[in-house]
Amino acid sequence: PDDVRPRVQLAILLDTSNSMDGLIAQAKTELWTIVNKLAKAKRKGLRPRLEVALYEYGNSGLSKGGGYIRQVLPLTTDLDDVSEKLFGLRTNGGDEYCGQVIDVATHDLSWSKSRGSLKLIYIAGNEPFTQGGVDYRDAVKGAISNGIIVNTIHCGTYAEGVSGKWKDAARLADGSYLHIDQDQAIAQIQAPQDDEISRLNQQLNSTFVGYGRRGKAKKARQMTQDSNAASLGSATAAQRASFKASSSYSTADWDLVSAAAEGKVDIAEVEEEALPQEMKEMSKDERRSYVKGQDSKRKQLQEKIQDLSKERDAYVAKKRREESSKAPTTFGEAVMKSIETQAAKEDFEFDE
Repeated sequence: PDDVRPRVQLAILLDTSNSMDGLIAQAKTELWTIVNKLAKAKRKGLRPRLEVALYEYGNSGLSKGGGYIRQVLPLTTDLDDVSEKLFGLRTNGGDEYCGQVIDVATHDLSWSKSRGSLKLIYIAGNEPFTQGGVDYRDAVKGAISNGIIVNTIHCGTYAEGVSGKWKDAARLADGSYLHIDQDQAIAQIQAPQDDEISRLNQQLNSTFVGYGRRGKAKKARQMTQDSNAASLGSATAAQRASFKASSSYSTADWDLVSAAAEGKVDIAEVEEEALPQEMKEMSKDERRSYVKGQDSKRKQLQEKIQDLSKERDAYVAKKRREESSKAPTTFGEAVMKSIETQAAKEDFEFDE
């Protein structure tokens, strides 16, 4: 149940000024790698409830009075929504107010007050951290006083980030200072498991039964985000499929199979007009049997995808070891470098 599960809350703050097209491309490509890592976390034997929020800042198309800041999404368990919104971001020149966007995210999001929750902000951009009317030192101290760790990702050289106070901001909020090349292309390592994972993912999609007013639209969005991931390469598509095969992929608000499995609906009580066409002619017993069968099929497919994903991860890790080691150069690599260490401070462990 959600009220006993630990929470992992991740707010991503992206600079969307003119020079940041590469940063957005990296975030879109590596979203599923990041959340897959978090999906493998446990605290005292329990998988966490994973919530992600998204902000953009530094875009002159946004309100000047609001500091050129927009909350794209509040903290949500709906990762399809996060993916959709990332693909919708567009860059435009502006002023980047790092202190203000951190302050806004700290006060506007519904951060957990439970002990043992992991609360993280990752802010990425390239201008000095000192811009704007909110002092970055006050902003990051306000975040950490609420148990929110602020990690900074400077798009540029290490030295430029230090002089621009990106390192100082992370230090004051118990976070990590990282630097990346935002224009670095993501290395898409194809693996022998990719084709089979893709085939199983298509079968997995058939087990989602959209119902109610949102069901049809959200199922269509699920397919769109599959296509978006595939457009970035087989590695991104495989990472998305792996996440969909985990317990962190949340669909109970529109998928009858998940809603029934989580005890949120009684199949017999769902009104006929809310059901998909294929279930309307069924008796109540047939509806229960159909949903139960879809749930069983899904679990089998998820297990197969998870097994293949482990094999894939091992293959990719071997390929990377064969390459020369180097510092993190992309958004996802920067996040992955810091997240396990910070999670360990709240007693989270990760599956091998």
